[in-house]
Amino acid sequence: MGKDVGDQFGVVTALVRSAFLVDAVYADTSRSYGLTAQQGQLLCVLMGRPLGMGELGGILGLAKSSLTGLVDRCTQRGLVRREADPRDGRAVRVALTDEGGALVEEFYAETCRRVEVLPSGLTAAERDTLADLLSRVVRDNKVPDVFLDVDEAPAGG
Repeated sequence: MGKDVGDQFGVVTALVRSAFLVDAVYADTSRSYGLTAQQGQLLCVLMGRPLGMGELGGILGLAKSSLTGLVDRCTQRGLVRREADPRDGRAVRVALTDEGGALVEEFYAETCRRVEVLPSGLTAAERDTLADLLSRVVRDNKVPDVFLDVDEAPAGG
């Protein structure tokens, strides 16, 4: 596992503490937009395209009942809508409404701004190395697209 040595953490400690740090920023940003962290995640996942409930459940790691409640709450707020899946008439997809799309563009941009400053003590080369290493960890572990890369985000955000 690796032991903490002075100011240097082992990889496990560093990853777990980094996750807590990013989660805290994400939750704080969500609150400032009147969202829960899960609502913010849902909206960010839907930035790419409408998704079926099964896909959403897999990406967000939520059971069907939890996902249904989350989608219901976002629907009631006018942020998402259910629509027929053009490939399967029995299925529904969840899509952003215009209001949800506008909100998630602002939320996404602010989240990016807040997370961007976290490694501000690193040089440009260190930031590039960190991004490369974390990208490999994410790819190797097949992490779903819960947050688009800035280059993948829709224009306007």
